[in-house]
Amino acid sequence: MVEWIKPGVDFDFIGRARLFITISLVAVTVSVLALVGNAVFRGSPLNYGNDFKGGSEVHVEFGRDVPPDKVRSALESHGYKAAEVVRMEHPQRPHFYMVRLGEVAAYSKAQVDKAKATLSERFKDEGLKKLDFSEGGDKLFVRFGKSVDGAALTEALKAAGLEPQHVEPFGRPDDHAYQVTLVGLDFEMRRAFEKSLGAGIVKDIPQIESVGAKVGKQLRTDGIRSLIYTLILILLYIAVRFNFEFAPGAVVALMHDVFLITGLFAILWREFSLQTVAALLTTAGYSINDTIVQFDRVRENLTRLRERNMVALVNTSLNETLSRTILTNLTVFITTASVWYFARGPVRDFAMAMSFGVLVGTYSTLFIASPLYLWLHERGARRAKPT
Repeated sequence: MVEWIKPGVDFDFIGRARLFITISLVAVTVSVLALVGNAVFRGSPLNYGNDFKGGSEVHVEFGRDVPPDKVRSALESHGYKAAEVVRMEHPQRPHFYMVRLGEVAAYSKAQVDKAKATLSERFKDEGLKKLDFSEGGDKLFVRFGKSVDGAALTEALKAAGLEPQHVEPFGRPDDHAYQVTLVGLDFEMRRAFEKSLGAGIVKDIPQIESVGAKVGKQLRTDGIRSLIYTLILILLYIAVRFNFEFAPGAVVALMHDVFLITGLFAILWREFSLQTVAALLTTAGYSINDTIVQFDRVRENLTRLRERNMVALVNTSLNETLSRTILTNLTVFITTASVWYFARGPVRDFAMAMSFGVLVGTYSTLFIASPLYLWLHERGARRAKPT
């Protein structure tokens, strides 16, 4: 078997620790400045995907080839601003697009509020008790004090600017409640395309997914919590398995990785989604695995190489695990880089985060975690000396 790193190699990792820690501090500072700059000039630190900010993802198949700018213009002329249009590769669908919108329904809150005011005026005698419209849905739930005529309710909603397709009683008869099925977002998009690009241009809309703003905010909060909980649990695990001198180095290295990956997405303004959070957590797993292997070798050498000073001991431990570190992480990097090169859509961003994460994870394990352990160990040893 070919040995890339020969036995007895002696790279001076600890001797160059100050240089690499300085590089890391500069990189983390740039990442933080990118996040702050985006928040100031773009209104958001990261380019959050629909998972986090709310919106819809619609797959559309056209009957003929349509340039992406024409698709975008058709949507803008119908009121869908800042739509993201991505051409998709599909063996059975030659003219296939993924469209991302900020809207989650065909109707805005203002239109629903107008409908509520219109119904209150039209049905004074019956008394409008409640009107519910779920964000991202296409159904309206209305309840009155008395029964109303379905046709009259339909006409009132049309007068308010809505397009009811079906009205039916809902619940018990004495509830005087009605469920109104409205025109959906897919119908409105089809209408927009046919108005701008010609009748029959849309062959199929096979998929539409929407996430409301409230749900997106909750998902964003949960993603941040998952990262924080991961760091806390890793800190406790390292402290129990080794001792507290080892734990801060591992956690600081992971925080370093998270900041740099997040900073990359902020600088490139790539979409930050649930897949990116998954990549961050996966990278943390690979990085901590590497760190534990190296810490384990340091702990073994504390017994085996007692005569050496701590700087030489840690350097030896890093060199002894260097071949395993490079070969393992290189295998992962080749895999994720291949996915990044060939994939499209959210999977590509996931692979990009993983590829970059493997690189910075390897770097932080060698030049952040171990030097920080050494600093804490020497600091503790100085304190333990009798004065």
